[in-house]
Amino acid sequence: MSTKKTVFAGFFVALGVLLPIAFHAFGPVARIISPMHIPVFMGGLILGPIYGLIVGVATPIISSLLTGMPPVMPMLPMMVAELGVYGLVSGLLSRKLNLWLAMLGAIVCGRAMIVVVLMLFGELLQIKADPFTYVWGGIMTGAPGIILQLLLIPFIVKRLKIAFSHHELFK
Repeated sequence: MSTKKTVFAGFFVALGVLLPIAFHAFGPVARIISPMHIPVFMGGLILGPIYGLIVGVATPIISSLLTGMPPVMPMLPMMVAELGVYGLVSGLLSRKLNLWLAMLGAIVCGRAMIVVVLMLFGELLQIKADPFTYVWGGIMTGAPGIILQLLLIPFIVKRLKIAFSHHELFK
């Protein structure tokens, strides 16, 4: 394990806790923008799949413990699974595809993971909706945020890679 990557992963987890707090000051916009997803994607795209997975799993757990967001039931298990997949898959796909396609693939896989979690544990989580309907509703509610993420995150990551091109982390 790289000390530098571990420090950056910690930074992305902290950002994943702080961004939602800042966005929640604007009310329902936080639910639409999904600010916790931003540093998870950045962690996967910059640090790779293993650290992306760690950031994706740790961020919602630490945020839930410190801020109560997401609530432990029913959201935390779904967000741990979804964001863990986002970090892992974006890190894996960014090795072979452009950043935009890596994110898009991660989003599809992350949403599919929510369906799996709901199919396996929906009753335990007390979610009575059909898993596909539930996920589709989340996609429709979060569509502006998904589009914004697809537009901004690859741009930010590219700029960071250019700005820090001399640093081994970004090669």
